[in-house]
Amino acid sequence: MSKKIVRIEDISSDTEKLSHVDDADLMPLPADLDEPEWGAVPDSTKEQFACILDDTAILPIPLPKTQEEERALVEKFLSGMEKLFTAENNWTFLAQLVTTMDHCAKCNTCSASCHIYEASGQNEIYRPTYRTEVFRRIYKKYVKKEMWSDWRNGKLDLTWQTVARLGELAYRCNICRRCAQTCPIGADNGLVAREIRKIFSQEMGITTPELHEKGSMLQLKTGSSTNMSSLVVKDNMEFIDEDISEMTGYQYETPWDVKGAEILLIHNAGEILAWPDNVGAFAIILEAAKKAGIIESWTLSSDLAAYDSINYGVFYDDVQYARTALLQAQAAKKLGVKKIILGECGHAHKALTVIADRVLPAELLTPRESCFPLLRDIVMSGKIDFDPGRNDFPVTIHDPCNVTRLMGIIKPQREVVRRLCPQFREMVPNGPHNYCCGGGSGFAIMTRNNIPDWRHKVAGRKKLSQILHAFDDCRGPETPKYVCAPCSNCKGQIRDIFDRYDMKQKEGLIYAGLVELIVNAMTDVKEGFIKWEDDY
Repeated sequence: MSKKIVRIEDISSDTEKLSHVDDADLMPLPADLDEPEWGAVPDSTKEQFACILDDTAILPIPLPKTQEEERALVEKFLSGMEKLFTAENNWTFLAQLVTTMDHCAKCNTCSASCHIYEASGQNEIYRPTYRTEVFRRIYKKYVKKEMWSDWRNGKLDLTWQTVARLGELAYRCNICRRCAQTCPIGADNGLVAREIRKIFSQEMGITTPELHEKGSMLQLKTGSSTNMSSLVVKDNMEFIDEDISEMTGYQYETPWDVKGAEILLIHNAGEILAWPDNVGAFAIILEAAKKAGIIESWTLSSDLAAYDSINYGVFYDDVQYARTALLQAQAAKKLGVKKIILGECGHAHKALTVIADRVLPAELLTPRESCFPLLRDIVMSGKIDFDPGRNDFPVTIHDPCNVTRLMGIIKPQREVVRRLCPQFREMVPNGPHNYCCGGGSGFAIMTRNNIPDWRHKVAGRKKLSQILHAFDDCRGPETPKYVCAPCSNCKGQIRDIFDRYDMKQKEGLIYAGLVELIVNAMTDVKEGFIKWEDDY
């Protein structure tokens, strides 16, 4: 075993690397799978950035060359931290943050709930309270300026290494907030990770390129983090409409910019490129619901950012978050729709409902709802005919963290799969207690350096184990099995894990969303909407 005990104060040391993860340390998987070797962080990255935490480098923190640069790194961090604890700079999250700083009992109940800590073989630096305790000691001494802080709260040297490692540690958390749910007093270590990311972005100008340059900045510029303009999106949607209509025998055209529509549907634009069947399935279901009189009308918007529900600012930067949320809300107001319905994207649910309630001005608060209660109402209405026999294969459901744990939307999707999938079985645990896919908080789109190795081997390990256990009664490639993952980010992560461990060939596993199961069971469409031979 390669792991060692790492103390809180070790984070300030000038050692080359604080910790190491080896395959021998990792939580065992319930299958004899080939474990791909760890890739190394490229020398070119080590020469530029502070790669001093573990075997991975996610946050590109410039490596200080002089003592002046070291001091500047510390001073900028402290400046941002001070702002973090003022109402005028952080009214959205201040109360939760102060609660976590002042009331943690250090019981470590959160550690037992953390998939990353468990999957890593209980590596000390991945313990949720490790990162938070470092942050807390800095807060108590330098922000609150408590007397005798070193004696009362624990000594910690605030060096540039402390700051750099703390920033990197903030990107060893999926911000799934299972720890917060478990905590008996509501301390939120996931929020602490997010707020540390915010200091680095808003005060220090240090972010991950996937979330910032290639994410929120690109979305604000072009309307989509996929770099698709509204014209490109509409062209793609026309092709999707044609292909899905031909495939299913159900003729429809996606409506665009319908003023006064009952529903403005907002997709994660990644679906249009990677999972067009999901987009087409939504259109078929809503068109069928309109014909049946269940809904009045629906539309997509071609306005900037409003055809893409992605909001990567929610993972790292309040300003970037607010800019995107405002554009989406303004598009809905411009069309005069009655409500916004969010498609299968977990973080979009959190961004445009829970957090937007604290950010958007009153005049832009168009009602915003999840797609899952609507889909349940459509399926259960009795006005559309379904044949559950078309879904007579083993099905389990993955619960996206931001939909279930944060928002409590648990029963609607289950009512659908129980109605339409005769061989449905739950993962254990499930619902609000389910584990993150391992791609949360932006990890699913990160491929630099050796990030995928850490993302798959550590962050995604518990989810792969859960999926395999859900199908204990039908393991092997002979029985096709379906993982319902109603979230774009989760699908990307599950896709990558399945590819890495060859799950389709070895276990007969495929994945897709909830709407695909609904359309597959509709008697008004041709059989075989879900095609097992396709690459998902």
